[in-house]
Amino acid sequence: RSEINPSSKYLTVLDLKLSDAGIYTCEYGSRTVSISLHVFKLTISLDGHFVSNEVPELTLMQNSSHPLPNLNITLFNSNNNIVRPKLLQNKTRQKYILKLEQLEATDSGTWMCHVHSDSPLINQNIPFDVKVLGFQNSAFERKYAAVDSTVILSWHLNFQKIKWKQVFTGQLQWKEEESATAHELLDFNVTAQGEQHKTKISSRFQFEVPESKPESTIELRLPKVLFSHSGQYQCQLAYNRRYVQSKIELVVMKVSANPVGPLPRGAEMTLICQVSGPLPPNTHLRWERVNGTQLDVKESKQHEVKLEVNVSAAGLWNCHLIEGNDRKISLNYPVEEAPTWSSYVVIGASTGGSVFVFGLACLCIISGISWQRRRQQAKRMARARQYLLENKTCQCQQ
Repeated sequence: RSEINPSSKYLTVLDLKLSDAGIYTCEYGSRTVSISLHVFKLTISLDGHFVSNEVPELTLMQNSSHPLPNLNITLFNSNNNIVRPKLLQNKTRQKYILKLEQLEATDSGTWMCHVHSDSPLINQNIPFDVKVLGFQNSAFERKYAAVDSTVILSWHLNFQKIKWKQVFTGQLQWKEEESATAHELLDFNVTAQGEQHKTKISSRFQFEVPESKPESTIELRLPKVLFSHSGQYQCQLAYNRRYVQSKIELVVMKVSANPVGPLPRGAEMTLICQVSGPLPPNTHLRWERVNGTQLDVKESKQHEVKLEVNVSAAGLWNCHLIEGNDRKISLNYPVEEAPTWSSYVVIGASTGGSVFVFGLACLCIISGISWQRRRQQAKRMARARQYLLENKTCQCQQ
């Protein structure tokens, strides 16, 4: 594992090991030169391949022919910021175990371990690579959409950016709420060469998986959003039975009216604005009439997912979903006034219906009285016939 350069007389030791530490002596004629070789070995758990939120451990070992010095270790992350790990072990000065904090996808890159000692004087930089498989977007995101609109949900993976060369798999799931059963929508896997293969699983609702997107993007497209499409969409990556997830919560909003249709003069209509799920504490619904006054504004209370407003005049109304001071989504509902003839038709129909019911009642009463009179008359005629028959019988007996 060693070789000497004949011209420079340099000694090269290949594949250096801890056991190579010691004193190396070079004899040239009457001259003798000795060099003490101090060897460090730095290893990182899981061979430096992690998923987001994992906690790595570093092991630094040293060997020398001299008494081992007490080392001062400083770590710099991929952004050249100092990282302060927790020292787990250094009882013999031969082995130092350092525990880092949870990693994020942005921690990927080349880190530096700086080793320092005053006696003997040591200033040694040892670089090492950290690769954290995960997402470039946040672990949780909330997205708002209106009924009948088109929405695209995207997850941006970082495996190409960090030059990940290991096979991993993933899946896309949907569930209505946190405690509900998850339904698998999509399976995918990525080869060591970075090639992605997708398999569409669910036909629970209509969605599309665009194929023209970069390999590092998982995308789901809902061409026509329904109220039932709301819920939690979770993309999960799996590597060596370790998992990392990123979730997008889709909140769907719709507006409606009761009753539906033009508003007759003098009548009332209820406008309804509704969202599909619980809202964050700083989010609320707001109805307001375009070009209206402050009296034409109504806001929901905290945690309310439905807001109703009573309308008695035509006009354009907007429902806004507001998070903080930011309007996330707005839907309008035009209230149209029914034509005048329509109002007359409604009034006439109502009046005509009342007259018809009254007339029918009167007819029933008259018919009842007439039927009662005919019944009484029939009874009188029957008694008269009976009387005549009895008198006739008496005359025959005489």
